[in-house]
Amino acid sequence: MNGIARALLVSLALFALGGCVTAQVDEMVFNEPTEGIGDASVVILGRRHASDYDTEPEFVRCVGKYISSRDPAINVIGELQFLNELYPWFEPRTAPLNARDIERLTRQPAVARKMEALKTEYMIWIDGSTVRGESAGSMTCAIGPGGGGCFGFGTWSDDADYEATIWDFTDRAEVGRVNTSASGQSYMPAVVLPIPIIAPVQGTACDGIAEQLLQFLSSEY
Repeated sequence: MNGIARALLVSLALFALGGCVTAQVDEMVFNEPTEGIGDASVVILGRRHASDYDTEPEFVRCVGKYISSRDPAINVIGELQFLNELYPWFEPRTAPLNARDIERLTRQPAVARKMEALKTEYMIWIDGSTVRGESAGSMTCAIGPGGGGCFGFGTWSDDADYEATIWDFTDRAEVGRVNTSASGQSYMPAVVLPIPIIAPVQGTACDGIAEQLLQFLSSEY
């Protein structure tokens, strides 16, 4: 077996294994509902007031889709819809930063009317991001008379860290927090063609935090 064939077998074996991910979820709930949220609704928003990162909109959508798919009875308002309906009160420069601001916010007649029309009982703020960590390895690509290809091996790490804060607009209070963190190692072996083996770090973090939120919101748990 020549060197290229052996390297190709190694690449395929790594592809079968996939990237490695470790995750941790911590829950802290102060006032858990006992019968779900009924016909009320919940909105999930990403924090974007920090200067060095934005909570990714795709992560916020992932959490909402997970909750809706597991319990269709929960009405999850889309982030973009909510922001458009409540403009400009939830823009990064004007959004409330803590539960003490709920009272001030609901004194605005327009806000109160919109919240009532949307039947918003819970608001969940998600704060965090997934960042690329250290990378190693090298890869070279070339084109010749007989064709082209890439050879080499690369690896990198990704780290996800998110916190969800649950606000109850009925009681005008913060009622719970969920923290999740995940880290993983991704690989890029290349024998003629690069084969990305991506560790699903952000997806794992989404599943972890969404499952805890589902248990808080759903009457089926």
